[in-house]
Amino acid sequence: MAKISKAVNHLLHFLLFLIVAVMCILYFGNVSLRYLFDSGIPWAEEACRFLFVYLTFLGAIAGLKDNQHLGVDMFVKKLPYKLKKITFVISNLAVMYCLWLVLQGSWKMTIVGQSSNAPATGLPMSFVYGIGVVTSISMGIIIMNNLYRVLFKATSDDELITIKESEEMAESITK
Repeated sequence: MAKISKAVNHLLHFLLFLIVAVMCILYFGNVSLRYLFDSGIPWAEEACRFLFVYLTFLGAIAGLKDNQHLGVDMFVKKLPYKLKKITFVISNLAVMYCLWLVLQGSWKMTIVGQSSNAPATGLPMSFVYGIGVVTSISMGIIIMNNLYRVLFKATSDDELITIKESEEMAESITK
């Protein structure tokens, strides 16, 4: 399971790198063509906009996986262990509910978007809205994994504030 998680994590970070690289190339190319030749790539701006949407949603998955989303933990740090555990479970259940709402809305928009295409690229709009489905399912899996670890495995006091596996912590320190 750890190998699969690591492979998915590497794939996710590679996709994020690739999206940023393609966006930079498209923007640079389009600006250069516009200033040097008074022309441009007609679909580049729209493609970059779609790539930015993907970058945002895939970045949200990576941020949750690496526990890098913003949070205020000064209150939780002062709680006893059992209350930290309860707070962790409640907050993750609230996130799961929000992800459910994102999944429902994204699914509806993906279905609606199948019948319309983007004006410049010609891509179906379901391509743009579908990333919400992927993101909500992926983040839901991460949250369920975190809840499983906290509820059914021994966790330390600090893990209830920042859930990271010790291998990931060691990797981030050595980088």
